[in-house]
Amino acid sequence: MTVMVDIRPVHKSFGCELLTVLDNVELAGEVLDVVRDLAAQGTTVIVVTHEIAFAREVADTVVFMADGRIVEQGSPGEVLGAPREERTRAFLAKVL
Repeated sequence: MTVMVDIRPVHKSFGCELLTVLDNVELAGEVLDVVRDLAAQGTTVIVVTHEIAFAREVADTVVFMADGRIVEQGSPGEVLGAPREERTRAFLAKVL
């Protein structure tokens, strides 16, 4: 299960799974701050994360995926706040 965050507008872009190797909470916070700064500068960032609060804060578009398929996509308010699909609702019920 994955939440992908697409932060726009497009000027430069990169994508990565930011927090998978970070055990240090302080370092993880610093990485999230860098992503916020990049988004504020207009850099497109595609983030794969389970950090729902972060996704809700910085995303323009959220793409929820399960089993390698897109289940639903839309604004953070739509996908994370009022998901249409049962699979998305089930995931959010477990992580929130």
